[in-house]
Amino acid sequence: MKLFISIAVAGCLLMLGGEPCLAKEKKATTLREAFKGKFYIGTALNRAQYMGYDTKADEVVKKQFSAIVAENCMKSENLQPQEGKFFFDEADKFVAYGEKNKMFVTGHTLIWHSQTPRWLFVDKDGKEVSREVLIERMRNHIHTVVGHYKGRIKGWDVVNEAIEDDGSFRKSRFYKIIGEDFIKLAFQFAHEADPDAELYYNDYSMYLPGKREGVVRMVKSLQAQGVKIDGIGMQGHVGMDYPALEDEENSIVAFASLGVKVMITELDLSALPAPKGNRGANIADVAAYQEQINPYKKGLPANVEAAWENRYLDFFKLFLKHKDKITRVTLWGVSDKGSWKNNFPVRGRTDYPLLFDRDYKAKNIVSKLINLAAQTKQ
Repeated sequence: MKLFISIAVAGCLLMLGGEPCLAKEKKATTLREAFKGKFYIGTALNRAQYMGYDTKADEVVKKQFSAIVAENCMKSENLQPQEGKFFFDEADKFVAYGEKNKMFVTGHTLIWHSQTPRWLFVDKDGKEVSREVLIERMRNHIHTVVGHYKGRIKGWDVVNEAIEDDGSFRKSRFYKIIGEDFIKLAFQFAHEADPDAELYYNDYSMYLPGKREGVVRMVKSLQAQGVKIDGIGMQGHVGMDYPALEDEENSIVAFASLGVKVMITELDLSALPAPKGNRGANIADVAAYQEQINPYKKGLPANVEAAWENRYLDFFKLFLKHKDKITRVTLWGVSDKGSWKNNFPVRGRTDYPLLFDRDYKAKNIVSKLINLAAQTKQ
């Protein structure tokens, strides 16, 4: 018996190149398993998903993802539609969903020029409020929201999309009334409300050199003033021909050099051609144009799907190359069915930007990403 066991173990060692059979790691079968130890792999959830109505999505999310962010329920117009009247019911369910499934939950977003309630900027007579009043309203909103989830939400998108593509400050109402200090104040208020939470700045087109330089200047200014900022979110709404991977990499490296974490947020890859210019009123021209920009109503041709998969793989190869800098990669949605890209920048298109199809079935890219992650050392 002892001889038999010895021979069996020796044979096992030979087959595995000297590694004991029992030491062989279980092969990952989900995105969540494959990217563990590299970075969180996340998704954005809509109302039907975190409320439990969309059971197909629920199955995919729990199995495949390790982080979540809410599409809309934590934006200010939803949390505080009227001054002093906070609505936490849905956001509470979203956070509880993440806690129950042991996911990293990101709060999105505290201060953004869009999806903000009108009352925030005006008085009872409809006139623009003073700098002091808007600062106090910001303070109250941030303290109340972050305080409500203190110790439960680990990271917050504190300020969203405050820098233009050329690196200048967006002339939002926050900026016009308060000045560029509104960014510093937002981070200070969030830190006061939960000193242990990570605080992020999030924006799109972060691969552009002008925006990259503007964000770097802003973060350096915050750091020089002693303001806590822990990370930068690079929104990943990308296409087949933009951005250049070199530009994306340059921004990852530049942001990481500031000593902050880098996250890829809101990732989706459109397979459709980008609309160009305006079209006239000629009906025939309009119909032809609609066909041109919405060419794949019944699915992607094999050659287009292959190119789309390769493009996704190229981005993830880059993310894995910089896994020492990147802490999270989050898809903006679970399946093609609910993706905002079906209606942006032109309504009524059929796009295929996510990893799961309209029936929540994993596309071929999912297994390819799992294999890619498996080939990457920790």
